[in-house]
Amino acid sequence: MTTNCKAREVVGRIGSKWAIYVISSLDEHTMRFGDLKKTIDGISQRMLTVTLRSLERDGLIRRTVYPVVPPRVEYALTPLGRTLLEVVSTMVHWTDEHMAEIGAAQSAYDSRPEPEPIEQ
Repeated sequence: MTTNCKAREVVGRIGSKWAIYVISSLDEHTMRFGDLKKTIDGISQRMLTVTLRSLERDGLIRRTVYPVVPPRVEYALTPLGRTLLEVVSTMVHWTDEHMAEIGAAQSAYDSRPEPEPIEQ
């Protein structure tokens, strides 16, 4: 396990729920901001902007601005970003496959009596 602070920062960014869905959404093709927002249920405009900027900064996506009026901006995975597709796709698939079990575990946990505080 790595103890490198920079590595933990990158893992934290690419492991965020929104980054996973952005990377997964860009699997097949380039997309415009509005299309990404429609595809990723529940993401706010601000969070999509923040996520896209951090993924671009890390070299995982490419932002292309076309010189037209109004400006057209598209996002695509870089070759480095494409190396994450297998991992991200596996995580998304696993989550979809196990949602019923996760929901049952959460319900069971939530119905338990409040645990005693842990003494420090």
